[in-house]
Amino acid sequence: MSISPKLALLEEYALLARALSTPARLSLLEQLAQGERGVEALAEKTGLTVANCSQHLQQLRRSGLVTSRRDGKAVIYRLTDAKTLELMDLLRIIAERNLTKVERILRGLSGGEEPPEPLSRADLAARLIEGSVTVLDVRPCDEYAAGHIPGALNATLAELEQIFPKLAPDVEIVAYCRGPYCVYARQAVAALRRQGFRARRLDGGLPEWREEGRDVRHGIR
Repeated sequence: MSISPKLALLEEYALLARALSTPARLSLLEQLAQGERGVEALAEKTGLTVANCSQHLQQLRRSGLVTSRRDGKAVIYRLTDAKTLELMDLLRIIAERNLTKVERILRGLSGGEEPPEPLSRADLAARLIEGSVTVLDVRPCDEYAAGHIPGALNATLAELEQIFPKLAPDVEIVAYCRGPYCVYARQAVAALRRQGFRARRLDGGLPEWREEGRDVRHGIR
C-alpha cells in the first residue's frame, strides 16, 4: 500500500532524527566539524572500535549528514555542508534552554558558578586587530595544527598550568575548542578564573569561525 507524500516526507525527516540519536554519532560529527578524517582516525579520537565507527558513519552518510570520498584504499569522511554544523548547534541551544539536567551539567563544568557571557566571534575578530585579547585553543595539538584562530596559544586542560606564566594578568583570555558540543573551553575558563585571570569562552569554536570565512592558520607556532 502506498503512503501519502506527507508521510513519506516525515519518514525521511525521522531518518535524519534517528541518525542523531546516539552519543557516538554526535561525537563523530563533532570530530568531522574539525576537518575530514578517515575511519581509523575517527575511531581513535572517539574511542570506538573501527568496525563500530564504520557502522555509525554509514548511518550518518545515509541520512545525508556526512559524505565520503576514496583516497586509495581509505575512505575519508567529512560533513556534507555547513548546515550540518548549524543543526548540531540548534540541538545544543534547545537542550540548554529546555533540559534541566543539561543546565546542571554545564554549571558543574564552571565550578558551580554562573559563567560570564561568551564573546561573539565578531567581537573577537575586532579585538584581535586591537591586540587587546589573548586567545587560547584548548583542543589537542593535532587539531590545533590542522587549523586555528590566528595568534592563538595552544594548551589542553592537562597542560593549562604550564602556560599560566605566559599569560598577561591584565589581558582578558578567550578560550575556544571544537564547537557546539565541546566542554573544554568552559572548563578552561573556570580554571583560569580560579587563578585570578579574566577569562571567558568564545561563542562557538574553530568550525564556526572557519565557516564564517574568517582567517585560519595552520601548523604549530
